[in-house]
Amino acid sequence: MKRLGALAPAALLACAACFATSSDVQGVNSTLEQVRADQARNDSAQRAMLAQITKSLTAARDSLAQLSARVTKSQGDMRGDLYAIQQQLIQVQELTGQSQRRLQELRGSLDQRSTESAKPPAPVPPTAGAGGGAGAAAAGAAGAAAAGAGAAGGTPGPNALFQLSLEQLRRGSASTARTGFQTLLQQYPTADVVPDAQFYVGEAFAAEGNAAGADSVYALVVERYPQSARAPTALFKRGSAMESKGNDTAARAAYNQLIQAYPRSDEAALAKERLRNMK
Repeated sequence: MKRLGALAPAALLACAACFATSSDVQGVNSTLEQVRADQARNDSAQRAMLAQITKSLTAARDSLAQLSARVTKSQGDMRGDLYAIQQQLIQVQELTGQSQRRLQELRGSLDQRSTESAKPPAPVPPTAGAGGGAGAAAAGAAGAAAAGAGAAGGTPGPNALFQLSLEQLRRGSASTARTGFQTLLQQYPTADVVPDAQFYVGEAFAAEGNAAGADSVYALVVERYPQSARAPTALFKRGSAMESKGNDTAARAAYNQLIQAYPRSDEAALAKERLRNMK
């Protein structure tokens, strides 16, 4: 009995320890459940945030795709517009060339009429009678003078010579045309058609297959007549010839010179497009 009495307090202490351990376990479990709940809430918030970010990224990607499509379409439209502008420039150049040719034709006709009007009338044959020998001699001298004047007056003027040479070039007689233009340059060095004549000497060389001769003449046009309408065309032809030969460095230099010297010319717009295509 004494032993049982001694064991009773120990048993009570053991039971108390058990109760304390169970209470601690319940507290730990409650804490774990709270942590799990907090973690679940955090996970839910993170999933919601990730879903929102994914939605925003998807919307941004769709917007970028639409923007890219619009940019692509705009680029295509710009290329189409640029091509249309180039075609219009070519048409304007053709119309301008036709107007210039018509003007040269009119001026050539005026030169021809002036030449014809400058010819003296045909000499009157001497009449028979007294003093016939002296009259015949005087008439012969007058006829000779008239013939000389007629020969001098029959030389074509610069515009007529230019028009005749240009017609030869159009007909395929490049050598004959070049000779005519060179004659014009020699006989009428101060005529207003000299820059055009010099340019067409280069065109005649090109038609003959003499690329080096054509290039040297185009360079001469730019050097001697930089203010003429033929200068930008000559520069563009130099660049095109160099580009066709594969000399891109020289072609770029010619195109850039054209753009800087004649920024408002039609050829400058064409040169810019050539430079973009060369990159």
